[in-house]
Amino acid sequence: MINFNGNIAQEENVLTQNRAFLYGDGVFETVKIINNKILFLEDHYFRLMASMRVVRMEIPMNFTMEYFEEQILNLVQQKNITSSARARITVFRNDGGLYLPKTNDVSFLIHAVPLENTLYALNTDEYEVDLYKDFYVTKQLLSSIKTTNKMINVTGSIFAHENGLANCILLNDTKNVVEALQGNLFMVSGKKLITPPISEGCLNGIMRKQILALAKKVEGIEVTEEIISPFDLQKADELFLTNVITGIQPISKYRKKEFTSNLAHLLVQKLNESISEN
Repeated sequence: MINFNGNIAQEENVLTQNRAFLYGDGVFETVKIINNKILFLEDHYFRLMASMRVVRMEIPMNFTMEYFEEQILNLVQQKNITSSARARITVFRNDGGLYLPKTNDVSFLIHAVPLENTLYALNTDEYEVDLYKDFYVTKQLLSSIKTTNKMINVTGSIFAHENGLANCILLNDTKNVVEALQGNLFMVSGKKLITPPISEGCLNGIMRKQILALAKKVEGIEVTEEIISPFDLQKADELFLTNVITGIQPISKYRKKEFTSNLAHLLVQKLNESISEN
């Protein structure tokens, strides 16, 4: 028997032994589907495999990239949302044990919802951010993968909502800039495009990788991975965030500083062109 919201009931709730629920013992990928195709499929697949290895999950023999693709597309096809959708696959260790699991075997859950736009569109509405300093990201390998332990992102999102902010920027344990709550951070300073290196504790973002590659093809722009301090943000010409679902989100204001979005506009155009070509 269990007590669920004050009621004694039979222990039939699937969450009572679920390790992702009990201990955050899970990893996940969120993908974007356009016209029945998963964008950046190979990158997502290999990051998921790497994440499973980092947390010592047993990778099923049938869990190939083709299987990964088939399972996601089967769901969006059943839901009739193949033109534009967002899907999340969560992989979690099977029930059993306390901190020490009884098995390293896994199960997975896929959830999908429709999206409005097919290609990426730049949102130029006011988008103000500030630092979130209640908790810090640690500079370690676990910070670079997508686990189901996202309490910093949750509490940071509440902080942003309470303070009328669109997003917050996270700092690491040496007080340098890491990323935003929902994406990697890029800074334009003069002719230089800068993003923090993975070693600073930021997520090894799929869209981060695409933007780095696209920006290196832009004439006159130097692309680099460097440590960014909070003070550097106020001297920047442009700031923007990246993730697979949104693409590129320009930051319009950080504290009293307002920013342009020239390079962001150009990169969104190049991103859509690259998707159309593929």
